[in-house]
Amino acid sequence: MFATAIRYIAKKPKPKMKPIELKTPPEQTQTITRVIFDVLKEHGPLTVADTWEHVKTIGLKGLTSKRHMKIVMRWMRERQKLRQICNHVGPHKQFLYTTWFTKPDIKQTRPGTDAPRPKP
Repeated sequence: MFATAIRYIAKKPKPKMKPIELKTPPEQTQTITRVIFDVLKEHGPLTVADTWEHVKTIGLKGLTSKRHMKIVMRWMRERQKLRQICNHVGPHKQFLYTTWFTKPDIKQTRPGTDAPRPKP
């Protein structure tokens, strides 16, 4: 008990995250955010990988990489343009992005998994 208290006190607090500052010009940022927003609005809740696949098919020139897209999506989340939903599929978690005002229509993405059955 005493050792647990010491360990708890000895931990450093998590550092505060500063707001994201995008380095792209405002016109380019607006184009990128509009494309990501439209993809998520049209195709429903998507994972980062699925969103990246859709954005690649569009061929957006301002977006340099998947990492850049994730930073832009986090920036959009800070400004409440997107929200993140956690989908529990059995023991797995899946994080989906959706627009702020759309109703989440989450589909089971793993084949062979059904809704949990009630215990008799």
